[in-house]
Amino acid sequence: MSATAQPELRTERLLLRAFLVTDAEAVSVLAGDEEVARNTLNIPHPYDRRHAEEWIASHPGQYQRREAVTYAITDPSDGALIGAVGLILDPANDSAELGYWIGRDHWGHGFATEAARAVLKWAFDALELHRIHASHFPRNPASGRVLEKLGMRHEGRLRQHVKKWGEYLDLERFGILRDELEDGARE
Repeated sequence: MSATAQPELRTERLLLRAFLVTDAEAVSVLAGDEEVARNTLNIPHPYDRRHAEEWIASHPGQYQRREAVTYAITDPSDGALIGAVGLILDPANDSAELGYWIGRDHWGHGFATEAARAVLKWAFDALELHRIHASHFPRNPASGRVLEKLGMRHEGRLRQHVKKWGEYLDLERFGILRDELEDGARE
């Protein structure tokens, strides 16, 4: 990654682009949904427009410092926000952690898998990463199915690894190496 702007990524149904300040209201509504926040590591609840604005404002610096890259998952036909997908980068180890969330109205349509697959391909190709890992709460098996569809392998359970809303929760850990990414995902 250089000092250039974050590239857009396109899939069959989606446009992945950098978040804009004008996305803050939609982010606060979608990520502010208690069920969305409940199933993510880092989204607080309640989540208001101020939270969204601060989160969006942090993205350009994180990208330039090669700490993270975050994409807005959007519908290219009308620009509507569907969710977010991104990577927390670990350049010293040529690795990253994948994370994503999808607005509840968009669950069950394959958007998380489609967006994450595009980000994996880009990260392995453009950033020359060696490994990408991701985690999900056991209470959210749909997220585990997304990771499996991406070709990620289950690597184990981290017992009571995080504290979310006063409760210690396990994390199911998945990972994929560059040479394990399906050839079809690279096309």
